Amino acid sequence: MKTNLFKRFVLPIALLCFGYTQAQTVSGTVSDENGPLPGANVLVKGTTNGTQTDFDGNYQLADVPDDATLVFSYVSFKTKEVAVNGQTTINVTLQPDTQALDEVVVVGYGTQRKSDLTGSVSTISSQSIEEMPTTNPEQALAGRAAGVNVSTNSGRPGGNTNVRIRGNNSINANNSPLYVVDGVIGAGPINYLNPNDIKSMEVLKDASATAIYGARGANGVIIVTTKRGSQTGGQVSYDSFISIGEMVRKLDVLNSEEFLQVEMNSYNNAQKYDPVGWANGKYENPMNYRSDRTLFDAEGNPLYDTDWQEEATRTAITQNHNLSFTGGNEKTSYGLYLNHSDQEGLLLESYLKRYSGRLVLDGQVKDWLKVGGSFTFNNVEENRVDGGVGGLTALRMMVETLPIVPVKYPDGEYGTNADYPNMEGGENPVNILLNRTNILKTQTFLGDVYANINITDNLELRSSLGANINNIQDDYYSGRDLNNLSANVQGEAAIRNTRTNYWQFENYLTYNLEINENNKITALGGLSWQQYDYFTSRGGSQGFTDDFYQYNNLGVGANPLTPESDTYQWTLNSFFGRVNYNLMNKYLFTVTGRLDGSSKFGEDNKRAFFPSAAFAWKVSEEDFLKDSEAISNLKFRTSYGETGNSEIGVYQSLASLGSNTAVLGGERYPGVGIGTLANRNLKWEKTAQFDAGIELGLFNNRIELETDVYYKKTTDMLLNAPIPTSSGYSNIYSNIGSMENKGLEFTLNTINVLTDDFSWSTTFNISLNKNEILALGEEDDDIFPGPGFLSDTNILRVGESVGSFYGLVREGTWGSDEADEAAVYGLLPGDIKHKDLNDDGEINAADREIIGNGYPKGFGSLFNTFKYKNLDLTLDLQFSYGNDVLNLSRHSGEDRTGQANSYATVLDGWTPDNQDTMIAQNRPSSAYYRSTIDSHMVEDASFIRGRNLILGYNFSQDILDKFKLKRLRLYASVQNFFLVTDYTGYDPEVSTYGDAFSQGITFFDYPKPRTFTLGLNLTF
Repeated sequence: MKTNLFKRFVLPIALLCFGYTQAQTVSGTVSDENGPLPGANVLVKGTTNGTQTDFDGNYQLADVPDDATLVFSYVSFKTKEVAVNGQTTINVTLQPDTQALDEVVVVGYGTQRKSDLTGSVSTISSQSIEEMPTTNPEQALAGRAAGVNVSTNSGRPGGNTNVRIRGNNSINANNSPLYVVDGVIGAGPINYLNPNDIKSMEVLKDASATAIYGARGANGVIIVTTKRGSQTGGQVSYDSFISIGEMVRKLDVLNSEEFLQVEMNSYNNAQKYDPVGWANGKYENPMNYRSDRTLFDAEGNPLYDTDWQEEATRTAITQNHNLSFTGGNEKTSYGLYLNHSDQEGLLLESYLKRYSGRLVLDGQVKDWLKVGGSFTFNNVEENRVDGGVGGLTALRMMVETLPIVPVKYPDGEYGTNADYPNMEGGENPVNILLNRTNILKTQTFLGDVYANINITDNLELRSSLGANINNIQDDYYSGRDLNNLSANVQGEAAIRNTRTNYWQFENYLTYNLEINENNKITALGGLSWQQYDYFTSRGGSQGFTDDFYQYNNLGVGANPLTPESDTYQWTLNSFFGRVNYNLMNKYLFTVTGRLDGSSKFGEDNKRAFFPSAAFAWKVSEEDFLKDSEAISNLKFRTSYGETGNSEIGVYQSLASLGSNTAVLGGERYPGVGIGTLANRNLKWEKTAQFDAGIELGLFNNRIELETDVYYKKTTDMLLNAPIPTSSGYSNIYSNIGSMENKGLEFTLNTINVLTDDFSWSTTFNISLNKNEILALGEEDDDIFPGPGFLSDTNILRVGESVGSFYGLVREGTWGSDEADEAAVYGLLPGDIKHKDLNDDGEINAADREIIGNGYPKGFGSLFNTFKYKNLDLTLDLQFSYGNDVLNLSRHSGEDRTGQANSYATVLDGWTPDNQDTMIAQNRPSSAYYRSTIDSHMVEDASFIRGRNLILGYNFSQDILDKFKLKRLRLYASVQNFFLVTDYTGYDPEVSTYGDAFSQGITFFDYPKPRTFTLGLNLTF
């Protein structure tokens, strides 16, 4: 009786109280409209009990309570939940998630489905950015979008990137793209941003996409969208990596034995080239110096053989840490993102440290009102040891410091070229790196707040206020004992403080109207105010009693330097609009216009209008292709429009004041007068662009091809044009000249293999661009834009491309049988032989011609991604061809034999037995040696680079469940793991100058490391 009572009443009540329900095994099939789905996830909601479907879409799941709910999910399909209700067989059909299949991309002032785009837009996702462990997001952009050439021109921490979208459009205005970060316009370059904070980068390339930015969109637009908060509850993520950088390749320089031999050769040959100087005792036998016991032993052999590239570099350690907290629900979300990065450079003492924090808030206050904002603060400190191009920098002295001197003598004194007679000056690079600093401290605040107001169901108003504030402090100190740098002034210190303030206030309406399923219109209209303020000041001092204070107390210096300061401001007011019309989801039309008014331009040309129009035809939606099994997507698109370039200096349209002196009554008096002439007609540069593109997807988009052809023409180019000197002035800023770019972009994405356990996908892109200068004013005079080094290094000439190198053509060296011909030019056998273009018997500026170009004819990337179960492997290759390097370091590296250390190429110098050579006979430069820019300094810079190889492992769901994690990933990578090139320097992707068209021009650059990285991604 008691047992019966227990079974009938007590046990059921107890089981009910403790939540017990009967468990069972549930099986079934998961399919889509085309058949079974292998690898679909089946999970008991609220638990970790789950499984996956097999190759035929079947599943079996044990221990399922009869009142449970099963969750069915699959990539690119909508998740479906089904109540068990005691069922043992449950079959489900999943529906495609159109939002997942049709990517939404960010465009100017809004978003669009990728399939509805009429312009040329490329998207780089956060996953792609994270695959390239770096502290500079511009480097992560490299190779990811066709038509975007990202050159990392230095190996220093953070790099020195140069970004060009579809070539160069201007001569005196900026050629860099416009950056828009979370709606804040002009917030670039973006090297200060933490790459881990970026959700996506969209590159707007043609006029249809960029015209919404009007006067600032001619060079293309890069829209950066950072990560926001979570709408599905709290989440904590920690991402970190540590890397080791090592020297990849060294420059081939003379060792001690070779240097002493070349020095002796130079001495012996001095009599031939300078007999008068020789007879007067100008040159001394180097054997007289070999008795110095601090450098030579008793037999005259060198005591030291210093490898200065080895001594001045190190193994560089980098660590990067990201910590984020996100949370919220459907109405309110937040995110806090923190970062610390500490990157060492290959050169001693060079580094970059960054601390950053970002806070994002979004809240649905009312059904009709949403507000939010993002606030980013970055503090970056870096020691830039590669400054002072052309001077006796550490990079230069790594080549020119004598191998016969040590880093330090036994008494602790630094070795230097001055320790050996008749050498050119210059400190050893280790001393420079340890006792010369250039600390750049940058604090950046970037923020914007917004309010979205739904006026009606179809009409939304967005109002936003953004700001970008930068404080930059440049601290410099050069020590009291650095010969030929600052020893002669007993040390030098300087501080420059710069502050820039930018704000914008924008308001725009977006109207969405669906007339019927075949007619949809989206219209946008708004207005914008922008203002930028700049102020800088500099103070300095020389004459220090010791190096203790450095730049921290300028008053200690005995000789204050003249203080400097500068300030300016510009403003921009704009009205913009765009209309998108979708007809039958087949025919897409876009019309865009922006009216800009800028304070930079003349009184009669303050405003300009920039229109564009585009059309796209989704051929795959037509009845004759809609059911095609082969063609899953086919779209033709074309666009034409105009954009502007306002990125020039301020006040160029106005007359400026200049200080002068005049002699009156025999005495000199200072005065102020008109320094430059006004031009009230000064107006915008305009770039008109035509683009035609094809997008093709085959076999359910297993193969995707996208290609674009474009033509861009810039007119009314801004130039500092010469005028008759009878006016009292030499030039005036004017709108003259034109330039064109035409090119082809091709991208191919393929899924080569796709099975349950293994997949292999490939992305290949290539870009071709041809630039040509069409006009340079009334006379089409050549322009030499700089940098100037020995002579003009490059030239702007009608009919040629920007970035053209300019110099003499070296044909070799004069042979013994050419002595009479060489004498016509005042030269001897063994001297360099240059081409006499005009056959006038002289070698001078008239014999210079274009000898190379720093911009590639084509460039691109190849990505291969392999996935096997939880393992993934990505191989990233980069290539460039048709570009050159003007290696100016050959001037001092080959033309200073016997006076400094040299490149090993001087061992191939002319001798009576070695006359077929490009290298002159060894001799001191003072022995009538002519050094000038010529074709021998130009090298082929084409290359193939192994940019990144990354192997990752994602831990299984079982392990994640055990430790209550959402994600755990470990990865290892190697960057710059091989380089195939004929270039003899550190790296063919290089520039050491900041001039507009100096790409490929180098004078002792910072080497790029090969980097080995270990990383962790953790989310819980």
